[in-house]
Amino acid sequence: MQSDPYLPVDQIRVILVHAHPDDESINNGATMAALVDAGAKVTLITCTRGEEGEILVPELAHLAATESDGLGVHRETELADAMKALGVVDHRFLGGERRQYRDSGMMGTVPNKRSENFWNAPLEEAATDLMEIIVEVKPHILITYDEFGGYGHPDHIQAHRVAMRAITLAETRAENPWRVQKIYWNAMPKSIIKQGMEAMKESGSDFFGVQSVDDIPFAKDDELVTTIFDGTAAVEKKMKALEAHKTQISLDGPFFALSNNLGNQVMGYEYYTCIRGELNPERDENNREVGITYGVEKV
Repeated sequence: MQSDPYLPVDQIRVILVHAHPDDESINNGATMAALVDAGAKVTLITCTRGEEGEILVPELAHLAATESDGLGVHRETELADAMKALGVVDHRFLGGERRQYRDSGMMGTVPNKRSENFWNAPLEEAATDLMEIIVEVKPHILITYDEFGGYGHPDHIQAHRVAMRAITLAETRAENPWRVQKIYWNAMPKSIIKQGMEAMKESGSDFFGVQSVDDIPFAKDDELVTTIFDGTAAVEKKMKALEAHKTQISLDGPFFALSNNLGNQVMGYEYYTCIRGELNPERDENNREVGITYGVEKV
């Protein structure tokens, strides 16, 4: 009898590369929590501390980059609370103690021109920082953004570039190389966003001023979305993680509004485009593979 060539979930290692604190909970909170619950080892790498983020809590306005510049330190605590909610124990900032990469702000802004920001970091240097973590952790699966960074933020684009370059560096190094077997980019199908827009309009609310799904930069044509992850069993943990990012995510903001209009469980489904690895033959009604851990081979 031939043995199963694939690893069970509780032996799989997954690494996620994100730009700022809160990106992980928005994009992958249910996936991360569900994988942890299944016994997988989950490692989160956050590239910046989100120093340039907008502050939604009035009493913390003094932390803004234009005032005390204390937002990054504060967001570290928010991220730590979010990781507790998701059950993730291995979280690191890119560069570690050696170098802190600063939030770059949006294109054309003053922060975007700062030499110490992530956008202006030498690609090889930042990718080497990540490569060293990859070689240490030896992840079977890596999750990050697409080449547009989801919606075009410089730090998201740079996170994509750094992650993809680090993968190459890890698998081509002379000593102790490591090949990531599966690579996923975050994705959100237009059909799902359209469903949310219609539900909110029916409840008497517009979709935050957006008239068409085609006007949403991170909305993907459905045919580009290969994968759906069912993390509905962990959706409450995701919602707690979102709540932890209080300076960035409002309780009456888009994520909680969608939850209220579509039902909490819809937040447990997360979507991806697989660009490397074997797809699960189990498919949903839209022919998307179910889950991300299928096909990880024993090495």
